Amino acid sequence: MKKIRALIADDHAVLRAGIKKLLNAEPDVEVIGEAGDGEEAISKTVELAPDVLLLDITMPRLGGIDVIRMIKAKNLPVAILVLTMHEDEEYLRESLKAGALGYIPKKAAEAELISAIRAVFRGEIYLYPSMVKPLVQEAIYGNTVHDDLTYDSYKLLSQREKEVLRLIAQGYTNQEIAERLFLSIKTVETYKARMMEKLSIASRAELVRYALQRGLLTDI
Repeated sequence: MKKIRALIADDHAVLRAGIKKLLNAEPDVEVIGEAGDGEEAISKTVELAPDVLLLDITMPRLGGIDVIRMIKAKNLPVAILVLTMHEDEEYLRESLKAGALGYIPKKAAEAELISAIRAVFRGEIYLYPSMVKPLVQEAIYGNTVHDDLTYDSYKLLSQREKEVLRLIAQGYTNQEIAERLFLSIKTVETYKARMMEKLSIASRAELVRYALQRGLLTDI
């Protein structure tokens, strides 16, 4: 039996170890490598040529969606399964648009993760059941999100506000953003409040949607 060769890309070593133990217990799956950040995920994919890449969205150095785009640009024959804490439909949509075949939250049952790996290995699309509904609704009724934001509003943001926006869209918490930019949490919250006022946005979720819809993850 040919085993599915899997690469795990996540910045949490304990989580990688748990997934590795789970997958290696399966008769048809073996973990051939691990990566702790986005750039390493790409280099390990090139080096090891896995069948399936399990990829988190929030990654140091290079976000998961950017990783998907760069791997696809290299035409690497790997099936990408996003394994993430984010259940926002915009992340799901952007992951699929970038080239991922599957999307599953980290809270999913172990059996579901195994099923997802096998499905994307076969070239099938695998989505966590609760995340299928918004895509089906959009296909039937069209995009019901009223986008009254204009790209010109983005020009109102300072460079630092743009940096904070990008990190928010990548899923980082205020604490993590503060650490990455060498700022206080209060300063990060101030930048976020200013952005929301300038963009006429009322919540963090809307900030994420704003960034993803405009492709700002790779162009900020």
